Amino acid sequence: MLASMFSGRHTVYKDLEKGYLFVDRDGMHFQHILNWLTDGVAPISNLSDLECLELLREAEYYQLLDFSGFDLSGPSLNSANLINANLQDACLIKCSFNRVDLQLAHLQAADLTGAYLEGANLEVAHLEGANLKVY
Repeated sequence: MLASMFSGRHTVYKDLEKGYLFVDRDGMHFQHILNWLTDGVAPISNLSDLECLELLREAEYYQLLDFSGFDLSGPSLNSANLINANLQDACLIKCSFNRVDLQLAHLQAADLTGAYLEGANLEVAHLEGANLKVY
């Protein structure tokens, strides 16, 4: 998404005086997005379960597809939902989705190798071509 924003195909709002660019998103998790893009790592151990879920939504928006080891299980996510989330082609190796609502989620061609899905709601989830290999 960021690449397409700056490809010239979209209008980018820029403060000509200061050189700042405006991205119309909540900036709360943008530092983690930038860390992910520059280092391939986004330290999330200090984030609450809800903040992790919000970060996943932001990563989905920016079309970052490698979420290996991402843990979305936890007591505060009992009612968490990723309903209709677009995680198509995502790398979700060893991710934990314990008790997460993935109803109608788009997981086509996603790599869910070793993912922990116990209690996850996969009702009407799109799993065509997804790798669901377990260890």
